[in-house]
Amino acid sequence: MAVLADLYTKDYSAWTSQTAQLLRARQFTKLDIEHLLEELEGMGSSERRELENRFRVLLAHLLKWQFQYQNLSSKWQEFDGRSWNRTIKEQRRQLIRLMQRNPGLKTLVPSVILTAYQDAREDAADESNLPLEIFPAGCPYSQTQILNKDFYPTTDISMLSILNVEQNS
Repeated sequence: MAVLADLYTKDYSAWTSQTAQLLRARQFTKLDIEHLLEELEGMGSSERRELENRFRVLLAHLLKWQFQYQNLSSKWQEFDGRSWNRTIKEQRRQLIRLMQRNPGLKTLVPSVILTAYQDAREDAADESNLPLEIFPAGCPYSQTQILNKDFYPTTDISMLSILNVEQNS
């Protein structure tokens, strides 16, 4: 085991290969358990970070679609939301794939949405130059809506009218 632990710091690729061989051969006593546990925990953290990041990007774009799109289209007629639309579609596609590859992540989705939404809200405010208060404090979309390829939020006209009053003052 000491040899395998040394290999971890010197040649990670060889360590992973040898660890896999030992696992397949069911030679558990020869495993470098300490580093194996670190790697397993790191894999879980990495997948959760990817899940949070993809939800953050998707939610920020849904918020911008809902609260900024109509305002922009009246100012810049050439802007038609294609870039945001592509990002929304791609994030949804990647989220579905990530959860298919890692079914255990599905149980984390509700809590990840709560966390990611707060960052998405700040991102949307920063990127749109709209006041943070324009965006709902809690996520206005259900998990089903967020992942539904056909869902695009409608523009919140009441918030836009408040925004227009503030901009004209």
